[in-house]
Amino acid sequence: MRAMLIHFICVGTRMPGWVKQGYEEYARRLPRECRLCLHEIPLGRRGKGADVQRAMREEGERMLAALPRDSQVLALDQGGGTWSTEQLAGQMQGWLGGRRDLALLVGGPDGLAQSCLERAHGHWSLSALTLPHPLVRILVAEQLYRAWTILSNHPYHRG
Repeated sequence: MRAMLIHFICVGTRMPGWVKQGYEEYARRLPRECRLCLHEIPLGRRGKGADVQRAMREEGERMLAALPRDSQVLALDQGGGTWSTEQLAGQMQGWLGGRRDLALLVGGPDGLAQSCLERAHGHWSLSALTLPHPLVRILVAEQLYRAWTILSNHPYHRG
């Protein structure tokens, strides 16, 4: 297996300490061969009288500009397909066997810009539930680590 970098491109820059701590706990557990790298995108202007669609478009432009060249892009979107942890491990095995790094896109409180959804090679839904975007960082990092442990026959995952 080749080394792969997972670019985790997320809208939002001011996360509470518990989010940073939870994310970092699992991100640091991933080995060098499958490193997770967080790219925080500033939240578009929201508030009284703000144009939410414009804010989302601006976030989308910044997310697309942060995409590494030649990476496979996966949008985290409620309308995407769901995977079991074992299916995620299978996906990860395919990504590791590929020739490209992976970019995961996570939108802000109003979701991903249409341009990001259209740019993505695939769409992944973590749950049918609406999840707060800060919590998604921790869930994705933990599930990627769990998928890695399945591929590595590590006892962390006991299915």
